[in-house]
Amino acid sequence: MIYSENILICIAVPLIVSLLFIQGYARRFVFGFLVGMVTCLLAAYISGYIDLVAGNGRDWTAVYVSPIVEEIMKLLPLLFYLFVFEPGDRAFLLAAVALGAGFATYENCCYILASGAGNLVYVLIRGMAVGVMHIVSTLCVSMGLVLVRRFRALSVPGVVGALALSTTFHGLYNLLVSVPGVSSYIGYVLPLLTAALLAIPYRRLRGRQTEDEKTKN
Repeated sequence: MIYSENILICIAVPLIVSLLFIQGYARRFVFGFLVGMVTCLLAAYISGYIDLVAGNGRDWTAVYVSPIVEEIMKLLPLLFYLFVFEPGDRAFLLAAVALGAGFATYENCCYILASGAGNLVYVLIRGMAVGVMHIVSTLCVSMGLVLVRRFRALSVPGVVGALALSTTFHGLYNLLVSVPGVSSYIGYVLPLLTAALLAIPYRRLRGRQTEDEKTKN
């Protein structure tokens, strides 16, 4: 048994203190990282409660419940940031990456403390597959929101579409790794491959934002 809240406090306190000494995009990233860790804890509460009530087992929860719950929980702070502060594309995408990284890091810490870190293969899978998957899924929904905002279609259907994209990716990963064998190997490679593919449109979106800022100036 581990105490997730205590782990969160242990990791979060140094990061909170660091906010006193940094500024700009570095501060935004650290703050987004903190939000991602808190989001992970809340999502675990909700998924655990549904698992307890439904009683269908952890595998069922991991494939059918966790992707929906976790992606919705990651979407909510992004929507709050988007509608309340109206950030530029660059700042918004940075916040999404930070949130995904915080979510993945905290989840990995909890799993490793619960299962041990003696198995190097397991640790590498947690870091390179599961960890990257959370960053990619969060980046998918943020890039979807950026695109629908650019086309002035930031409405309920646009938000739901972006959420469906990230949830599908997350659920597909969980489904692939739930079965030992070739499918699990495909699942482990999928996040890294998707991250490499997303790097191209991500840079283009950031590049367009920079060009727009130069034009305004």
